Amino acid sequence: MSLLSDLAPVGAVLARPHGLLEGPCFAAGGEMVYSDVIAGGVFSCAPDGEPRELLPKRRGIGGIVPHADGGWVLSGKSIVHLGADGAQRELFAEADACGFNDLGSTPAGDLLAGELRYRPLAGEAPRAGRLLLLAAGGGVRVLSERVIWPNGIGVAPDGHTVYLSDYANRHVLVTDLDGVQTREFARMPEGSADGLAVDAEGGVWVALGEGGALARFHADGTLDEVTAVPARFVSSLCFGGPDMREVLITTADNLLEPERGGTLLRARSEVPGLPVYPVAL
Repeated sequence: MSLLSDLAPVGAVLARPHGLLEGPCFAAGGEMVYSDVIAGGVFSCAPDGEPRELLPKRRGIGGIVPHADGGWVLSGKSIVHLGADGAQRELFAEADACGFNDLGSTPAGDLLAGELRYRPLAGEAPRAGRLLLLAAGGGVRVLSERVIWPNGIGVAPDGHTVYLSDYANRHVLVTDLDGVQTREFARMPEGSADGLAVDAEGGVWVALGEGGALARFHADGTLDEVTAVPARFVSSLCFGGPDMREVLITTADNLLEPERGGTLLRARSEVPGLPVYPVAL
């Protein structure tokens, strides 16, 4: 029996044409926040409402995490804080970076960011990226340079172990906040390694990209299960809700109303997820 149940599209989001959706988050009150990577923009949708645009046009947002002062931290060409009032404040930029893909956070309020150093969608030759830690107290550290195309980022229940998807190599890496060693945690059974989330048992959930499914791995890296999703490309997922058992999934397309493009799907998990901690930068 699958750990996921009641998997269904969010009707209001499915009714609106979108492109590649990414960066799913649950906000206070149950609002669902997500980005449209290709078409641009950050959106919010209440459980019983319609999508509304929080930020227009900005493209390449593969990661969204909450900020301790309210609003959201967004990836893209640089890393910015989008305040609750709509004001933007740049938190970090790097001249040699092509952009920042997915984001994560630590219990201490540090930001974890995957730095892209080539443009894969433009056909550029691969170049090693980096996993960065932007400390809440100031300062930037490189945790790993073993990744090529950094994607989903998650922190284990111990608050110290860090998981990082490498889309180019179809595997998830594991390191820690000291950045001493990076090794392969798990290789994907199909598709690639896109967005990532961690549950309270230490299970690591990975969106399988063109694999059209989600995979859950045990804390030792062995595969637990693969759950099919009604889309050909599954980009990311997150946990939330009062009991942390709500799962929000983003896609680049859908098999229900294909002309609408990417959408949000919701499900229930037997295992609660871990919270995404607010960033204090």
